[in-house]
Parts: sequence; C-alpha cells; structure tokens
Amino acid sequence: MSIAIPKTMKAAVVVPGANATGNIQIKDVPVKSQAELQPGECLLKMICTGVCHTDLHAALSDWPVPPKTPLIGGHEGVGIVVAIGNNTTASPVKVGDRVGVKWLADSCLNCESCRKGLEQNCENGKLSGYTVDGTFSEYVVSYVNHVTPIPEGFDSFEAASILCAGVTVYRAIKHSQTKPGDWIVLPGAGGGLGHLAVQYAKIMGLRPIAIDTGEAKKQLCLKHGAEAWIDFKETSDIVGAVKALTDGKGAHSAVVTTASPSGYTQAVDYLRSGGTLMAVGLPPSAKFEASIFWTVFKAISIIGSAVGNRQDAIEAIDIAARGGVACYYAKKPLSELTHTYEAMHAGTLPGRIVLAFDH
Repeated sequence: MSIAIPKTMKAAVVVPGANATGNIQIKDVPVKSQAELQPGECLLKMICTGVCHTDLHAALSDWPVPPKTPLIGGHEGVGIVVAIGNNTTASPVKVGDRVGVKWLADSCLNCESCRKGLEQNCENGKLSGYTVDGTFSEYVVSYVNHVTPIPEGFDSFEAASILCAGVTVYRAIKHSQTKPGDWIVLPGAGGGLGHLAVQYAKIMGLRPIAIDTGEAKKQLCLKHGAEAWIDFKETSDIVGAVKALTDGKGAHSAVVTTASPSGYTQAVDYLRSGGTLMAVGLPPSAKFEASIFWTVFKAISIIGSAVGNRQDAIEAIDIAARGGVACYYAKKPLSELTHTYEAMHAGTLPGRIVLAFDH
C-alpha cells in the first residue's frame, strides 16, 4: 500500500520563550520522504491533535529543562501511518494503520528504567513536542514501537486527549494505593486532565471529590461522576470541607492535576493516615511545601507520576473506547492554537481543545 506524501506541510512553529504564545507562526515546512525515514521511524498523516498544558509550558520554556528551538509542539495526536523507514524490523504497525502519538515519542527499551516499565523515564527518551517536533503539524515523524493503535470505531477526536491527559491520570490513579470505596480528591478536576481523572476514578470504584472553580467546570465534574464539588474560590477552608465529606478522617488519596502550586499545599492536611498524594501537575519553579511532621506522623506517601508507559496507554485507550470514559472537548482549527494557550494560561478552559487538520 503506497500513499502519496507531499514535500511540504502546514505546521505551528514557535521559538520558545516568555512571549512565545504571541508569536506562533503557521507556515510551510518540509515533510520527510519515505526514503529519509530512519529504521524504526514512521510518518503519520495527522487527523487531529489535542492541546495540553505541557504544550504551553514548552512554548513558554518555563521548565528547568528547555525544549528544542524552533519547536513544533504537541504530543497527543491521532493519524494514519503513511510510510515506514527502510530496514525497520518486526514493526508492530503497518501503512494504513490509525495510531496515536504520546508525550513519550521513543525510548531505548533497554535501560534500567525501561526494563522496569518506567519507559517515560528512559535515559535516552525522546519527547514529542519538546525534544523532537510534535503533533501541531499535518505530518509527524514518529516511532513504530511507541505509537498506540487506536481501536476500530473509536472516534479520533475522543482518542486524542486520552493519549496524554487520559494516560497520565489513569496511571496516577492506578498507583494511588487506593481500593474501591476509597475517597480520592482531584484538585484541578474541571480541566483537561482533571475531568478525565474524575471518570477513571469512578470506573475504578473510587469516590471522587472535585476541586476547581466556576459553574462550567462544576457541571462538567458532576456530570461525569464527581461525588462532591468544592469551589476553591468560594471555600475558605478546603481542608475542613474535605474532612466534612469524609467522616472527619480525610481522603485516602489525592491526584493533583492542577498546574498551580496551591493544589499541593493543603493535600497532606486533608489526607487521612496512610493516605497517598500523587503529584502530576507541574507548576513551573514551584517548591513542594508540606509539613514534615504530619507527613511522617500520618504515614503519608508522596509519589511523582509522569504520563505512562505503553501498557498504560493501551489500557487507558481501551477503557475509553469501550465507553467507560469520555473526553469533553471543543474542536478548533490549527490557527486557534494561540487563543487556546491564552485560555489555558487564564485557567478558564473547561475540558480539552482538539485541533483538526484539513488536508
């Protein structure tokens, strides 16, 4: 099966920096031909791509490790395999397959982290839309061992955000040391990651408490299974509110998806003894502040959780494809990327934005 590949494509290109979100350029850039692909690489014709808060951090270059520059961002896209590099052996995908691109573009599969299932911490890992160009383009070079097959019948726009936001919260909840019937607090519950966390928590038998602000986010969380809602702008005592909902004992776990440091500050206080704090959201330059005394005295576990491995992705996609989780999203053209970043930065965006490609 041979598919025609153009010489150029439209892509959103930015030079990362403090003012980058106002300087995104949609322009023509070269497309790799089949002959130019390296062994193990594949070329995807993109259908759509989600926009993640990580993409905003990449554009602003406000994390300790800077991204490549100039940069084509994006790391949660769905596309069709149109070419595979020569001398690629035992490829799990073929031309014509519909697959997804994730934050982890590629890993060596051989280092200690990879062997332990922590592929996302690979010593030689490549990160989509950060260390290699990502999904804000009509065609993307990816890697056959790390693209995720999309089940037949599962909508591409639904699948896009599951590939990052969904996988990230699914893995965090899976490792949150909870069991069915436990209370789990979700700061940032109305956002792109958070509203999916509510649903994955519910399907795992947990009792989600959503923390966020605004009527739109409240309705989104309650619609998708939050057992309780706390508006952090209207509640003066969040710790007291959580404890009041949980028989005075506190929650069993918290998965913090917000990119604001305030989501972390009170978590140790509202967790019960033996509780687990899953750190997911990445506020730039923020320090983790928690009472050492109460962390030790209450035997609190604090676990960092970054995205997920290939198996996590397959599991998260499978749950969503079977109707267990639904992504709330608005469909926009690539030209709306700047406005999307602005809404993210303001914290006013419920759910997710998914960008469509018109070929």
